[in-house]
Amino acid sequence: MRERFLGILKREKEEKEERPEKKIGLIVDGPNILRKEFGIKLEDIMEALSRIGNVRIAKVILNQYAPQGLIEAIVNQGLEPVIVAGDTDVRVAIEAMEMIYSADVDVIALASRDADFLPILIEAKRRGKETVVIGVEPGFSVALQNAADYVIKMESAREAGEI
Repeated sequence: MRERFLGILKREKEEKEERPEKKIGLIVDGPNILRKEFGIKLEDIMEALSRIGNVRIAKVILNQYAPQGLIEAIVNQGLEPVIVAGDTDVRVAIEAMEMIYSADVDVIALASRDADFLPILIEAKRRGKETVVIGVEPGFSVALQNAADYVIKMESAREAGEI
């Protein structure tokens, strides 16, 4: 199976080997990332993050229109689906802030292309957390990429020649 992420870009100078014992809190902006045209698989996101540390908390935020099959796939991957009525952005922000203020999380990983989440990355770094942004083109915010400690660019199904 070919890896579906294009690599992990570490923004700061590498001085020592990565510590896989880092505890990661993952939040997936479901409507933004889990689209059919992207073909992004949750297991690919988890595999990419395993190179940085251990995912301890993983939540996928979905709106009320999420198909039952997607919810089941999320549960089968061992992630927690969070279904909200209406826009998911506020819930993503709430979940991120809970992780930022948790001593059980060293790294905040955000799977989204949305520049609106830039303040979350800034606050996480201000509170001493490392940050990871996971996204896909088109529309992967340059501001998010520049603010994060790590950038994981996923390969879309179109880029992989699957569409």
